[in-house]
Amino acid sequence: MTGSHGLIGSALLPRLRAEGHRVVRLVRGAPEGSDDVRWDPDAGTIDAAALEGVDAVVHLAGAGIGDKKWTPARKQLILESRTRGTGLLARTLAALQRPPQTLVSGSAVGYYGDRAAEVLTEASPPGHDFPAQTCVAWEAAAAPAADAGIRLVTIRTGIVLAAHGGALQRMLLPFKLGLGGRIGSGEQYMSWITLDDHVRAVLHLLSTPSVSGPVNLTAPEPATNAEFTRALGDALHRPTVLPTPLLPLKVLYGGELVDTLLVEGQRALPRALEASGYSFGAREIGEALRAVLAAPAAA
Repeated sequence: MTGSHGLIGSALLPRLRAEGHRVVRLVRGAPEGSDDVRWDPDAGTIDAAALEGVDAVVHLAGAGIGDKKWTPARKQLILESRTRGTGLLARTLAALQRPPQTLVSGSAVGYYGDRAAEVLTEASPPGHDFPAQTCVAWEAAAAPAADAGIRLVTIRTGIVLAAHGGALQRMLLPFKLGLGGRIGSGEQYMSWITLDDHVRAVLHLLSTPSVSGPVNLTAPEPATNAEFTRALGDALHRPTVLPTPLLPLKVLYGGELVDTLLVEGQRALPRALEASGYSFGAREIGEALRAVLAAPAAA
């Protein structure tokens, strides 16, 4: 597994171990245990011998796309943190004497670009903005694994809901203070999934050999920003009357990031995941937010 310290990885790792799997972590820093393996995507180095005979690989590493203003240097880092690591990992796995059966490799619903209310499935074409171009290159970097006969599942992840991290955590304080509100028109779609469903979906994909190719990891009922805002206000018992002012956000994060990630959106449906037999724990945004905020991690 790569990205084991991230929001998804830190939840997936203990679930895998609880199910009896031995997890080998690819880490950039000093190994913390005997199951840690060093790699350095920037330098193009990896301990390939330590990966011989693994059954499956989950690749989640990549720099945060919404953490800092999109300067040219930051955009290059976001792109290369995905393509370099994915390419290195895919080529390494393809060259093993005993390669894994499966590679679950990260991507995002940003693949589709800003599509307004258009219903998007895994068969929909990519968009043209920076996140879309990044996702296209990211997914292409994993191709050597598929070319070598490894089952490649590319997970196009939506907004992952967890009270202790990610986008929702950043929203909680203003909403708790009664300052939360819709962003822009509120008509843009937010394709979301709870952290619990995301983890369970990855486990499902690892154990379902009939699935390959892109898979949208999003709940079946995407919400508009206005619907999401009302649901979060209701869950916290707070008003959501005033729209969120965009100018302070644009000063802090830049106009391109704010417009692309907050004002625009995607209405992505999990057609491939549901067709494979996966059953969602949370399908509707109201029940999802209530469950997430009531979870022990939300304390």
